[in-house]
Amino acid sequence: MPEGDTVWLTARRLDTALAGRTLTRAELRVPQLATTELAGMAVTTVVSRGKHLLTRLDSGLTLRSHLRMDGSWRIVRTGRRWTGGPAYAARAVLGNTEWECVGYRVHDLTLVPTEREGELVGHLGPDLLGPDWDAPEAVRRLLAEPDREIGQALLDQRTLAGIGNMYKAELLFLRGVHPWTPSGAVADLPALVDLAHRVLHQNKNAPEQSTTGSNRRGENYWVYLRAGQPCLRCGTPVAGADQGAAPYQRPAYWCPSCQPAVENAEPRVS
Repeated sequence: MPEGDTVWLTARRLDTALAGRTLTRAELRVPQLATTELAGMAVTTVVSRGKHLLTRLDSGLTLRSHLRMDGSWRIVRTGRRWTGGPAYAARAVLGNTEWECVGYRVHDLTLVPTEREGELVGHLGPDLLGPDWDAPEAVRRLLAEPDREIGQALLDQRTLAGIGNMYKAELLFLRGVHPWTPSGAVADLPALVDLAHRVLHQNKNAPEQSTTGSNRRGENYWVYLRAGQPCLRCGTPVAGADQGAAPYQRPAYWCPSCQPAVENAEPRVS
């Protein structure tokens, strides 16, 4: 699933192409919205909320979309050939006289009055890239379940919105925290939350994500996707294991030396 900074950048690009322009083409290719007519309405803004994309219209409606694991929005000049995949994979098309934005395999397409956006995203925790970011509230939510493994807590968008599996692994490495550490046992939890905020902001406009400061192949991540390879800091082989119960388990990566396990943490190492 895309990280929050990827979704933020997608929203910014969609906003540049659509905001302030009237839709001359609007197709929502899902059964529940197939007959909806949006052409003639103007887009006022496109914003991200966690990993949700909200396209707001001057009619007082908001279109929500979500990328999940396989979705993407591609932007092309109006009249040009689409480049994101086969036409049958396009679930949404929003176009004006200059640009066409094509949503390939986008999910959760929903249309609601803008004033009711909270029904779609109100459950989310503080948005790491949002204008209303609230670090103390994020810490409070993490501590609300002190026995919950920090690796799982960081991925819960109800706790804080924007962290995916890559940032989970990298942030915990940078703070020297084992993924199975209970949230209440994490030393200086506010520092971890602050680091998450800073790292996502540093990467939100970058062409490629990096947590190491390097964009050289194989050097942009400390531990993510590096199970069995030497830690870039100490040389210890990076460990990997599934974390969480099925069907919501996600792979975790960590350095056993830089992120020593806490008592009673028993990950299934692969």
